[in-house]
Amino acid sequence: MPVAWLEKTMWNLGLEVYKQTFSRTLPFPDELRERYMVKGTNVYGILRAPRGASTESLVLSVPCSPGQQNNQAVGLMLALASYFRGQIYWAKDIIFLVNEHDLIGMEAWLEAYHDVNVTELHSSGMLGRAGAIQAALSLELSSDVITSFDVALEGLNGQLPNLDLVNLFYSFCQKNNLLCTIQGKLQRSDWDSLPAYLHSLQTLLLMVLKQGSGRPQGDHGLFLRYHIEAITLRGINSFRQYKFDMSTMGATLEGMFRKLNNLLERLHQSYFFYLLPSLSRFVSIGVYMPAFGFLILILVLKALDLWMKLSQCDTEADGQACDGEQSPRMVATEEPKPSLLALVPPLLICQATGLALYFVPILGQEMATQHFPVSESEAVVLTAIAIYVGGLALPHNTHRVLMGSGGDRGWMTLKLVALLYLAMQLGCIALVNFSLGFLLAVTLVPVAAIVQPTGPKYLYAVLLVLVTPAATLLFCLFLHGELLEYPISLLEGWQRFLQAIAEGLLDHHLYGSVVFPFVAIFVYPCWLLLWNVLFWK
Repeated sequence: MPVAWLEKTMWNLGLEVYKQTFSRTLPFPDELRERYMVKGTNVYGILRAPRGASTESLVLSVPCSPGQQNNQAVGLMLALASYFRGQIYWAKDIIFLVNEHDLIGMEAWLEAYHDVNVTELHSSGMLGRAGAIQAALSLELSSDVITSFDVALEGLNGQLPNLDLVNLFYSFCQKNNLLCTIQGKLQRSDWDSLPAYLHSLQTLLLMVLKQGSGRPQGDHGLFLRYHIEAITLRGINSFRQYKFDMSTMGATLEGMFRKLNNLLERLHQSYFFYLLPSLSRFVSIGVYMPAFGFLILILVLKALDLWMKLSQCDTEADGQACDGEQSPRMVATEEPKPSLLALVPPLLICQATGLALYFVPILGQEMATQHFPVSESEAVVLTAIAIYVGGLALPHNTHRVLMGSGGDRGWMTLKLVALLYLAMQLGCIALVNFSLGFLLAVTLVPVAAIVQPTGPKYLYAVLLVLVTPAATLLFCLFLHGELLEYPISLLEGWQRFLQAIAEGLLDHHLYGSVVFPFVAIFVYPCWLLLWNVLFWK
């Protein structure tokens, strides 16, 4: 990035110009980087508001990586800065930011601006600040002529901006006759037809998949952590015949900043939890959350059924065993009442396996590279897969060592604990990232409710393997390709699967994404408990 040229250009435009250097040590390098250290420089200029006291500000950011991928956005930002400098109606400071290395540079700038250290980034001090940031726009352009604007909403850990900011952008696109898309799909005019409903369903599912990944879909995703409403605007140059030049894009952005400049309070009147089948319609939390609650209710009712059966077994005067398929009075065999201590080893081993899945891949990468001909990133991913698969063989024999055989009361008690544990996990994660909770619930809940050591055990085993979090991730990758109308092959799906695991680990250690630790420490051990229930006898 030409730092000196940017500083000189912004200074000539009349802005207060500052730069910030940063460095970050990666937990493991990716396939294209040979060094562990990432270094970069952010350049930003502040336009002081002539009608304000510098208590509030707005941000226009442009990610800039090595090369000329986003040079058009930098030029448009400088043109807007030159135009804004000549206006006298600004009541909020405006920050023009060019950040290097995309999300890493943006995280470094946000941490320095708010004087916090959320991650392990090392950066120089912030020499110049404006007021409290009220809203931010991130701009990405593929060329100087575009056919449509695509808006990205999904932030870190599934956070979403206030819906009013999205509506503001959509209204200005309509005013300037700009085509506006979401998830790369243009809204159909025949909205009440069956093809239009299917089109909206595809758009909604794409949003669910992206939000469920927990990855920020643009630089705006890191602003949301600091309660700053932000979106990313991507100019797309596709095969459509309608073309728009820089003047139209600039007029749209200038109108948005004027509207945001006139705000007397933060954006809070509209929804923060929603799903978008199109830019003109939304699904609120009051509509989709009850449906998710019914999925959780299945686990609660099944746990209540097991509790009642265990209570009936305890009240039997003859001490007969209780079978999950028959009434307690119809079972002739006797068995001792299991101690709760017998359930401790399976619980501890399952939880320890989850902790190993979280800690060992990063801690053991150096040892893996010394003994196997793999790179650091490959070692991390392959170690995680090995621990994940190896965990299937560990827990389901512990109760036999302690008790000699598996009793009905034992597996029913263990399944009761697993169902309540799973219901609590899904309910908590749905409050933070609904899409992640929904994807896990729609796959895990039906199988978790029916699995037991009696009946078609091999069928239950196949179903459990198909709904494991790793299999769910692989299925979502193929579904994402189908929804984008770019189907992927089995080999490409496997490569994306490995890449998704690496990115999940990297996002957690770089930006604090909770998806990987949630799956490793909570969901996977709970799934192992159900696997233990299946092989109880």
